[in-house]
Amino acid sequence: MTREEIVRASFDADPYAAAQGFELVSVTDDAVVVSMTVRDDQVNFLGGTHGGVIHSLADCAFSLASNAYPEDAVAIDTHLTINAPSDVGSLLTATAVEKTRGRSLATYRVDVTRDDGRIVGLFTGTVFVKRPKPAND
Repeated sequence: MTREEIVRASFDADPYAAAQGFELVSVTDDAVVVSMTVRDDQVNFLGGTHGGVIHSLADCAFSLASNAYPEDAVAIDTHLTINAPSDVGSLLTATAVEKTRGRSLATYRVDVTRDDGRIVGLFTGTVFVKRPKPAND
């Protein structure tokens, strides 16, 4: 399978991403891009996008990017800073880029931006790279 086929199959098999309204925008050799439009049920008591929603969007892009290989990868650390507000109707886009990949660890950066280009969140994540995935017969 190609990188794009692996990512698309993984995304299509993710019921949480579907329930949150995430959309797979693009898959390239350099990045995986996932977006969403913030809904009424995804804001906190102050009316801003819930931090958990922003983290989930970034984590989805991170997970797809880190598992776009023959080897499985599992997250061992993630971190998110929230840099700007967003609210209902905001289009948020998470762009995951691999920064390092060794035999057992890989690190990613995910920028979450609003539709006006402003960075809403900066996410970093590290995965443990496991054994090769079983072949699909």
